[in-house]
Amino acid sequence: MRDIEPVTAPEQLRRAFGCFPSGVTALCARRGGEPVGLAASSFTAVSMDPPLVSVCIQHSSTTWPRLREQPRLGLSVLAEGQEDICARLASKAGNRFAGTDWYSSGEGSVFVDGATLWLDCAIYEEVPFGDHDIVLLRILGLSASPDTSPLVYHSSRFRSLAGI
Repeated sequence: MRDIEPVTAPEQLRRAFGCFPSGVTALCARRGGEPVGLAASSFTAVSMDPPLVSVCIQHSSTTWPRLREQPRLGLSVLAEGQEDICARLASKAGNRFAGTDWYSSGEGSVFVDGATLWLDCAIYEEVPFGDHDIVLLRILGLSASPDTSPLVYHSSRFRSLAGI
């Protein structure tokens, strides 16, 4: 039997949560004609009816307040090989879309070209919990490329899926 240790520091949780692999998403919209976006790895399917997914956004995000004002948001599940795009979208400085091919819907959603899944969404509900907001997004449209491998984040680094 393993010893279960009391949680006393955020570093413990970061290390523990890193044991679970996750995909990486880009949540983006057009604001004033320019793309605005962030990277989020806390993404999950929530419901088929209504069609919902969720992302968790830190309260300290300076990008989320600009995105939440937009009527439509594009969610792109990044593909293997898009590590640089993820790093730019997660950065606090510089042009987050430099070197990134992207396109926009007529409604203002922004999508990263080459991703494995694109969801055209609107905010359904936003609920504050702890140091994050859980944001439920209603899926209004989608395009999927299931043969494209996703970018996987595990144990604080990017990984590739291997076939069995």
